[in-house]
Amino acid sequence: GSYIYSINGGTTYTSPLTASSSPTTIAGGSLSYVSGNYSWTPSSSIRTTYLVVAGGGGGGTNGGGGGGGGGVLTGSSTFTSTAYLVSVGSGGAGSFNSSINGANGGNSSITGSGLTGLIALGGGGGGTVGAGSNGGSGGGGSLWTGAGGTGTAGQGNAGGYGTLTANAQNGFSNGTGGGGGGGTANNSYTGGAGGNGASSSITGSAQTYAGGGGGSDDPPSGYRAPGGAGGGGAGGYYAATAGASGTANTGGGGGGGYNLTGGNGGSGVVILSYNSGSGSGGAAALTINSGAGAASIGGNVSNVST
Repeated sequence: GSYIYSINGGTTYTSPLTASSSPTTIAGGSLSYVSGNYSWTPSSSIRTTYLVVAGGGGGGTNGGGGGGGGGVLTGSSTFTSTAYLVSVGSGGAGSFNSSINGANGGNSSITGSGLTGLIALGGGGGGTVGAGSNGGSGGGGSLWTGAGGTGTAGQGNAGGYGTLTANAQNGFSNGTGGGGGGGTANNSYTGGAGGNGASSSITGSAQTYAGGGGGSDDPPSGYRAPGGAGGGGAGGYYAATAGASGTANTGGGGGGGYNLTGGNGGSGVVILSYNSGSGSGGAAALTINSGAGAASIGGNVSNVST
């Protein structure tokens, strides 16, 4: 994978460089990239704050619900000078099959000394023929009276239900990943909006991650149910517009498709922030720009994006 880095707290970055299986010494440690996984070894034990966001779920079709936002985990731990493996989940594929839900997003994780169970689950796919899929946050149900999928406790929220006879339910939100909105039919009703995701300032400024995708509908106004804040894709409109994909490196869910394809979920992100002792003010930052998602490893402001 390629990467850029900063020695002034993320104010400026280098041109893209290449990460490979041979460890590169940078930002207070060494980094390598093999078979889709990053290996980060701090040069010394250091207290580290982390944000782990899984890939968003893909939107359903055939009156489909929106995909759920990826699961979100935050916290801090002391990282020792041993190797930590960072895996970043890809977004789930939107459905184009009238009998299959959108695919769940991929999991994101950090594994290594002192860390237990640090795995964010991929967002649930939006429903196509019924209920949305369970995941980090649940996918929205389809218009065929589909229940929203269940979210994972501490990581995300449930998706909204779909219905033929009323406005569909919005995806739920409560400080973690947002659920996907439900789908609806009948030109009097509107699809459910995706639930808002989780806000974090780990990069030095507030950003929202893991919004749910909007559900599909067919009102004469051409209304499209919006995705939730945090990269959720808007729902599709009848046969005119497919579901929008979630934003890359946010874990946003894809919008549901009505008669067209559901949107793909957005890839996830992993961010580690600590004072590396490098450069101006002791802050370093490293951004990786290839692979399935994004993993940020570095100093007080650190971004690793793929």
